[in-house]
Amino acid sequence: MDINEAQKKFSNFYDAYVDKIYRFVYLRVNSREIAQDITADAFTRFWEQCKTNYEGIDNPRAFLYAIAKNLVVDYWRLKNKNNIITADISNLTIADSKTDLTKTSQINSDMELVRQALSELKEDYQNAIIWRYLDGLEIQEIAQLLGKTETNTRVLLHRALKELKTKLA
Repeated sequence: MDINEAQKKFSNFYDAYVDKIYRFVYLRVNSREIAQDITADAFTRFWEQCKTNYEGIDNPRAFLYAIAKNLVVDYWRLKNKNNIITADISNLTIADSKTDLTKTSQINSDMELVRQALSELKEDYQNAIIWRYLDGLEIQEIAQLLGKTETNTRVLLHRALKELKTKLA
């Protein structure tokens, strides 16, 4: 594959996943600027791998998420923090001008409750729920990211949802 073809593929891939990777990172670092920096770094590292070994990447989407996850872990290691998700999800909701203010307020309140409950889960549980239900990753991709079998990933996701439901009750 020549460099122009690789650049075009990368550009299309970037357009398809930049918002998802940004959201994934933002939910973990609670800072728009840091999330933008980590997202940019993740795509830069992904591009470097694509230039040298694109054919060796079995699942580019899972590989990109793994890069982003590792960068977030590195960020928190440097910050020496324990809490993975501290973002204000109300910043992620978009209010429609036609939407009733009370309804918007209730949605934001509910999102905050979910965010708080999610932040109390183990990191693997948080990641599995976000990847599956916010980012739409398949079980196979999540298993690859977590380094687990598909069966173990299904069990982990089931337990994560059960624990999240308990915390929301």
